[in-house]
Amino acid sequence: MRYGSICSGVEAATLAWEPLGWDCGWVSEIEPFPCAVLHHHWPDTPNLGDMTDETFLERAAASGPIQCLVGGTPCQSFSVAGLRGGLGDDRGNLALRFCQTALDLQPPWIVWENVPGVLSSNGGRDFGAILGALVECGYGFAYRVLDAQYFGVPQRRRRVILVGYLGDWRPPAAVLFERESVQRDITPRRETREDAAADAGDGPPYSRTGNERVEADAIVPVMAAADAGSGITHSLTSRIGVAEEDGTGRGSPLAVTVAA
Repeated sequence: MRYGSICSGVEAATLAWEPLGWDCGWVSEIEPFPCAVLHHHWPDTPNLGDMTDETFLERAAASGPIQCLVGGTPCQSFSVAGLRGGLGDDRGNLALRFCQTALDLQPPWIVWENVPGVLSSNGGRDFGAILGALVECGYGFAYRVLDAQYFGVPQRRRRVILVGYLGDWRPPAAVLFERESVQRDITPRRETREDAAADAGDGPPYSRTGNERVEADAIVPVMAAADAGSGITHSLTSRIGVAEEDGTGRGSPLAVTVAA
């Protein structure tokens, strides 16, 4: 899998995907410190710079085809801790630039990440506009809120993960949802706070789903471009409760207590 990364930061995607043998064809970052970190760790990976530059798409296309476009566009305008300018804010509008990049480069897969506040920004219309843009670009998709504490990180950090695939929503649904969930089997599995905190770091990073607790009022539909009537749903509530988004990107720390 060869992929391109926009709004790369210090390139969390590559840290996760390198062990799989995936190849980062290029990154796109403008902040000085992240750029220095990227150059230090991946000196042979070109940094294409500003994704809004008029030559960006031309340079990205010239670097060769990619199979996936990944990026977490700025969250400040969507965060509940900010002014919530949404897509009307230049930073929030970069989400639509992500869609434009996908339209021009046509990678089979896309992965987009942001804070849960994007779901309610402008009464949900901002997220609807992003999804609508992806439909116009030809992508079927699924999205889900995942929490880092269930993937080997001792920190509550909830994020919307959106996966898209050209022409079909089923591959993204297979990536984000367990087979039992696709079959609408949402049997509750409850654990105590102590048990959940103790096992937050256990096992491989893919062993936790982040959605073991089911709440009737926390069901959000998967948006399927190819089949809007599919009606697949899944719980978005974590087992230890909902963490607040503070707008800093740090999340809320999870203290793990080990009994003597």
